[in-house]
Amino acid sequence: MRVRFSGDCDTLEFLAMLTFPNPRPFCRLRSWGVVICGLVGLAITASGTEPDEEAIRAAVAKSLPLLTEGARVSMKERARCYTCHNQGVPIVALGIARERGFEIDEKEWRAQMRFTAEFLDKNRENYLIGKGQGGQSSTAGSALWALESGGWKPDETTAAVVEYLILWKKELGHWTAQSRRPPTEGSPFTSTHAALRGLLAFGTPEQKERIGKRVEAVREWLRDAPVEDTEDRVFRLRTLRVLEAPEPELAAAAEALRATQKEDGGWAQLGDAESDAYATGTALAALHQAGGLRTSDEAYWRGLAFLLNVQCEDGSWHVATRSDPIQTHYESGYPHGKDQFISISAAGWATIALALALPVVEEVAELPMP
Repeated sequence: MRVRFSGDCDTLEFLAMLTFPNPRPFCRLRSWGVVICGLVGLAITASGTEPDEEAIRAAVAKSLPLLTEGARVSMKERARCYTCHNQGVPIVALGIARERGFEIDEKEWRAQMRFTAEFLDKNRENYLIGKGQGGQSSTAGSALWALESGGWKPDETTAAVVEYLILWKKELGHWTAQSRRPPTEGSPFTSTHAALRGLLAFGTPEQKERIGKRVEAVREWLRDAPVEDTEDRVFRLRTLRVLEAPEPELAAAAEALRATQKEDGGWAQLGDAESDAYATGTALAALHQAGGLRTSDEAYWRGLAFLLNVQCEDGSWHVATRSDPIQTHYESGYPHGKDQFISISAAGWATIALALALPVVEEVAELPMP
């Protein structure tokens, strides 16, 4: 059963207390010091009730234009810079939604992939001698993942990026972020997964032997690498899947992630924090895509219910940043001010998690890529 209602904030928060073990206003928008309750007009899924397909489709459809706009404006405002948050995750999310029959701005989606490829191509000569760009392996790996998700074909540029990833940090046995901006640039598992995925998706036959050595080094590193938070658990699981680890090892990693689900159905970035859309979206997507969790499983739909309940009225998700800024702030076209970059990443992952619960459309036209 789904309950739809509208009313004043006091009434809505009281009703939320009846539904959720850890009640709080779900999407608070602050303007001129006034807190507006974002519950107005939202659908609340009762605890213990599986979200229906109509509600999931509505949430995804509402999110897609905002993801597209965030990517478009960021590309305009940062014409020389691919961004993992405004290009990478939204490109993947739009592709997954498209596979499930959602209408997306295909011209813009294609433009985003061209922009990503051109960004990489500008640095091609440096890649070949092991020199990366800003963000180093995290940016390069994320860009290759975005291209892979859109069906981009291997070319001289992707081969050059692979060469760089083979050479970068080879003495460590894994990859690390250039800066520390948690959660997206806070975990060596995240950097390692993106780089490793890029090697295996775009490596050439001539690079195969050296890629194999990096793969084995990652296997060795994973045995004792400490796991501290949700980001670590999510991308450790994804890395194991990319490595085609034995099923018992994958199952153990998936259970370690699933076991940290909170009473409200969500996941938190850190153990003592509240659940949020970023941690929940990444956890659900990893559990399904890498851990084999069915979207009909109670753990999955409890997570979906959380995402539906914290989606803002405008279709966005708001997650507070916990990173110190290292670049000049700019407005990217996504809501939530200084929190917009982690929020658009969260929205991308929330959209992915929701869309994965829907059936794939059998015939989706393949878009020609330049």
